[in-house]
Amino acid sequence: MSGAALISVIVTTYNREDALDAALRSLAHQSDRNFEIVIADDGSRPDTARVVESWHARLPQPLKHVRHEHMGFRGGEIRNRGIRASSGEICIFLDGDCLASADFIAAHRRLYEPGWFVTGNRILLSPELTAAVLARGLEAEQWSFAALLQQWLSGGINRLLPTLRLPLGPLRKLNGASWQGAQTCNLAVARRDLDRIDGFDSAYTGWGLEDSDLVVRLLRAGVRRKDGRFATGVLHLWHPPNDRSQLPVNQARLDEVIGGSRLRALHGLSALSDATASGRDDASVAQQ
Repeated sequence: MSGAALISVIVTTYNREDALDAALRSLAHQSDRNFEIVIADDGSRPDTARVVESWHARLPQPLKHVRHEHMGFRGGEIRNRGIRASSGEICIFLDGDCLASADFIAAHRRLYEPGWFVTGNRILLSPELTAAVLARGLEAEQWSFAALLQQWLSGGINRLLPTLRLPLGPLRKLNGASWQGAQTCNLAVARRDLDRIDGFDSAYTGWGLEDSDLVVRLLRAGVRRKDGRFATGVLHLWHPPNDRSQLPVNQARLDEVIGGSRLRALHGLSALSDATASGRDDASVAQQ
């Protein structure tokens, strides 16, 4: 895979227009411009489509909007729809309430190598700082280390060290066989590796563990984990806790995957018909 490979940033969202607007603003400032954006919309109200439309003329990159009807939290399925709509050789999954610094895409491209996926991390903003960032249009993703230090000292962010940029070299591969802690709010995977395991398993409904399932199966397929800390960290805007009522069911499903040998998703990319993937059924796709 060449250094000029197209990257697809798949941004998940649900009824969070102000945060999505800020996330798209952060992507508009990337130093590496060879990417496309796919908004993976888990059934938001029409306001989300209006936010996406407002960015069409402001972004030089292709911008696509994939949506299905809301039937509860379906993070795995809507990400699969985003994958199906994407054109890149590398997919970066990013939550629609995460702000990426200007070197985010460039850092993921630099860290990518065949046979590895890259797990990033996040810095959590407080409710008060989140409200200020969104209400006043503060470009927190461009704040200097000194500004972030001030926010950490005042309780605006929960961690400071992830804001540093450190060349960890071979240390990034120390946890190459570990699935714990990997999250799709900041995760880069080659498209061919996603196809090999049939993407996310949409059997997971309700919040939780569809990302762990994906990573377990990637590792089983021989794709190793590379640590993106101190290179690809993002700022995560605060939101109320998600409904976790389905977590016990999802945990049982994940335990079965960990204890078994299955590589491919039970209900993955291949379960999406050409009709739904191209917008002729319950899913819709719009692009620039």
